[in-house]
Parts: sequence; structure tokens; C-alpha cells
Amino acid sequence: MVNFNSDVINPQKLAYSVDEISKQTSLSKAFLRLEIKRGKLKVKRFGRRIIVCQANLREYLENGSKGNLE
Repeated sequence: MVNFNSDVINPQKLAYSVDEISKQTSLSKAFLRLEIKRGKLKVKRFGRRIIVCQANLREYLENGSKGNLE
């Protein structure tokens, strides 16, 4: 089980932008966008804006990714 630092996932916040996730996790925006394109990180789209719901971010961080190996 992963223990999340409260700086990464704020229980009061419902969703995060790719930029916010990148800054808080040190994962590049390009890598996160690739994970979204692969379907590994689930998102909601509102026009051109991409939002990651807290539950989807938590699931992604718990499961991790194999990066370019897939």
C-alpha cells in the first residue's frame, strides 16, 4: 500500500490539471500526456481542458506505470 504525502493528493480538491500533477509528482507533462493517450491515466475533458479526478489520480499512483515498456 502506498502512503500519499498530503502535498500530492489534497482530500479537499476534487480534480487536478496535468500541470498540477506534474509539479507535485515530478513526472513530466509529456509523460503524463502519453499515459493519458495510452489510457493508463483516466481523465475528463471539458473543451480543451483536461482534468484528472482525485480517485483516478490515486488509482494511477497506487498502480504505477511501466512507462515506455508497454
